[in-house]
Parts: sequence; structure tokens; C-alpha cells
Amino acid sequence: MTVTVTADMTMSLDGYIAGTEHGVADPGGKGADRIGGWIHAESSRRERSGPGGGEADQDSEIMREWFEATGSVVMGRLMYDSGVDFWGDTPPFRCPVFVLTNRPAPALVKEGGTTFTFVTEGIHSGLDQARAAADGRNVDIAGGARTVQQYLRARLVDELQLHVIPVLLGAGLRLFDNLGLGSHDLEPIRVVDTPGATHLKYRILK
Repeated sequence: MTVTVTADMTMSLDGYIAGTEHGVADPGGKGADRIGGWIHAESSRRERSGPGGGEADQDSEIMREWFEATGSVVMGRLMYDSGVDFWGDTPPFRCPVFVLTNRPAPALVKEGGTTFTFVTEGIHSGLDQARAAADGRNVDIAGGARTVQQYLRARLVDELQLHVIPVLLGAGLRLFDNLGLGSHDLEPIRVVDTPGATHLKYRILK
């Protein structure tokens, strides 16, 4: 069975996924509340590991679609380090997560079905392990920017979904830097406009 490799990212209208001064202690940097704040208000996110409640709207259904379609996740070590405490004992992924790192560590099993496995052999090994664990569902390259850029540069991503927030940050961490030479042709799959975001889904042509 063919497994679809996706990347699903929230960004400002001018292409930033984090503001300035971002790091482990403040992964979103300045302006992060305007970029990623909508995610934490959605009922489909809150019911995964939070207190419940939240907004049951079209944005929430798009996020629910992502959760239900994703069988495993790949992320970089910075995303893991900056998120693991915030996600708590019950991370929202509820599937195997493969963390790209140069620091070996034993697998970390969390409640709700999330297991963090640390991969030191590079992006191809991480993807191979994630494919094997996905049970026929999608593998999502969750971030951060450098990790997504590596997979895009290697042309290993099949679908790209962008949640574009109507704000101009002006500076920060850009998603589409460092992609190497050559164009990446995209085929539009879906556009959904909501008051908080424009959700753009593309197939990446190989």
C-alpha cells in the first residue's frame, strides 16, 4: 500500500512559521500567538490531549481530518525539545513519532498511543521507519522548518497543506528557504477560506 507523505504547516501571509527570537524556550518567537494560536482553540485539538471544549468550526474539522489521516509523524529534535513538556503526558499525535537527532535516546512511551523514537541515521531512515509504522495511513513531516525543508529538498513530500494566517510578521523563520535548485511544481487540491485562515492543499508533482 502506498503511503502518502505530507507536510502540514501554519504560516503568516508573508511566509513565516515563527517570529524572531524563536528557540527551545520560545519556539514560536515574537508573533507566535497570531500564527499558531488558532490550533489550540479548536475542539478537535483540545479533545486529543487537552481539557475539551473549544471551537467546533470548519478550522477544527480540517484539523480533525489531519489527525484521522495521519498514521505516523516525523519531526526534528528542536520541535521535540520545545514541545515535549507542553504536550504533557498525553501528546495529541496518538501515533508513532520519529524524532531526527544526533543525540541517541531510548524510545519514550506516552499515554494515548504516542511513542517518541529517536532516529540518528538521517531523514531517509526516519521516513522509512515512519512508513513502516503508519499502518497504511499518511506520514506527516511535522516540522520544524529545517526538517520540512530537508524533505522538500530531497523531493520526498507528496502533499503540502498550508494554513495561511492573515498577518504580516515582517521577519522571523521562513518555511520555504533552503530548498535548493530547481522548481517544485504544485497541483492545487483544495482551498478553504475561514475567518481565521486560508487553508491551501497541494499535491507536489514529481
